[in-house]
Amino acid sequence: FIDASNEIYDRIRENQFLDRNSNEFRATALRMLDCLDQRDLPEFASEQRAAEVAICLKEILDRVDLPPYAEIPGIEEVRKDDGALSRWRIPGTRITIARVDEGPQKHEYLFSRETVDNATGYYEDVKSFPYRTTEPKTTPGFYNWYYSSPGSQLISPIINKLPLAFRNQIFGMAVWKWPALILSSIVAVLMMVLIYRIHFKLTNLWKGRNTILYCLTIVFPILAMLTPLLVSYLVKDLLVVRGIPYYIIDFSALFAALLAAIYVVFALSNRVAEIIITSPRINPQGLNAQLIRIISRLMSLVLAVVIFLIGGQYLGIKLITLLASAGIGGLAIALAAQDTLKTLFGTIMLMADKPFRVGERIQFNSYDGFVEDIGLRSTRVRLLTGNLVTIPNDELARFDIENITRRPHIRRAANIKLPLDTPRAKVEQCLHLIRDALKDHEGMNPDFPPRVFFDEFNADSFNIKIFYWFSPPEFWDFLAFSEKLNLTIFQAFEEQGVQFSQPYRVVHNEESKDLNA
Repeated sequence: FIDASNEIYDRIRENQFLDRNSNEFRATALRMLDCLDQRDLPEFASEQRAAEVAICLKEILDRVDLPPYAEIPGIEEVRKDDGALSRWRIPGTRITIARVDEGPQKHEYLFSRETVDNATGYYEDVKSFPYRTTEPKTTPGFYNWYYSSPGSQLISPIINKLPLAFRNQIFGMAVWKWPALILSSIVAVLMMVLIYRIHFKLTNLWKGRNTILYCLTIVFPILAMLTPLLVSYLVKDLLVVRGIPYYIIDFSALFAALLAAIYVVFALSNRVAEIIITSPRINPQGLNAQLIRIISRLMSLVLAVVIFLIGGQYLGIKLITLLASAGIGGLAIALAAQDTLKTLFGTIMLMADKPFRVGERIQFNSYDGFVEDIGLRSTRVRLLTGNLVTIPNDELARFDIENITRRPHIRRAANIKLPLDTPRAKVEQCLHLIRDALKDHEGMNPDFPPRVFFDEFNADSFNIKIFYWFSPPEFWDFLAFSEKLNLTIFQAFEEQGVQFSQPYRVVHNEESKDLNA
């Protein structure tokens, strides 16, 4: 560990700059970082955090008297004790070397988890101590260089010529880095706001009008997702921000990118659904189209949850915490959105059963009209009166719906009443007249011939019952035929001298209690 640190330090002093991306540097740095137990470090900042820990440990070791090599347990002692030696603390420090019992570095002796977690705090306790003058050699200024150096060779000479005040640290970062960090953060936020505003405006403009242009608007959410990643690159590789400011900015940038990625998933699923709906076989306003949209949103929701869990783990959030948060959040959302979820399930039931389509006439409760739109939450019906009513889908799914448009024919059941003094021969003649008027009538379905019967002796009349079925079920044509039939029967009855029965009324006199007909 000490030899690798000294090699990097010598290369810095020789070149006044260190190319962190060179293979030679990365090989040497890897030797140094491999001495650390990094299992508890967050994945998104593991490399930076490990480098910070390594620098702090080197600074500590440069300030304390190290024990002679003969006093340090070696491989012989480990073998002799049959692996019983699992931990060893460097004398005069709180730095511990411990054996790893799991993972890819199993059975290796590394700087322990506790040492890695607390290295910066250990350094703060000894940073005022002088560097030792004994072997192995020390690396004065290594820590300050790490926190103040830029990542670009072009600006490195300029930074090295700045007054010491600009290279000193404020809140864990060199003074000259703060303006660049603040400016880049503000610019990134403004760019994301502008990108999303353009995206929403163009989406509303092209959705439902031009599918190709609507699909191309997905470029804007992708640009918004890349913006915080660009900030992360700037912070990590150009400004080389270190310490707490780095973790805050980098975590915030990656978390913003994670949320933007989830939005991209939803936006992309919407566009895929719209592309499928453009098929000539699918009615854009029909239930199939709405079902496709719901399925795409449910799939995008599942994918968004997966991305959130994976991204949260990458950011260092424990999976059990993410699952608990998702469970609590899901419960809170479910409780707050009971009506919305009920309506959503009602919509799914409607789309599965398909009791009606856009343009069809339905009767529901007291409503009678034509379906104009089937949405995810409600259905709009234009009533016969001209009024527009919006009915929640969960109500439509729970109650009976009469689809008038889908009836194969229109049935009429009518009663013709004859006076009680009508002779039997006249009654029979009236039956023949009505049957002749309905024989092979307009709109007759051969499977449903008309029916005419003398069916009742009423208190005030003889009743003739008429049934006939008219197809196709065009309402106005049905009314025109019914009017024609009524006039035909009226004319035939007049020619035969048959009267229609008059209504029979009973009047109750409260004073005399008599009944008068």
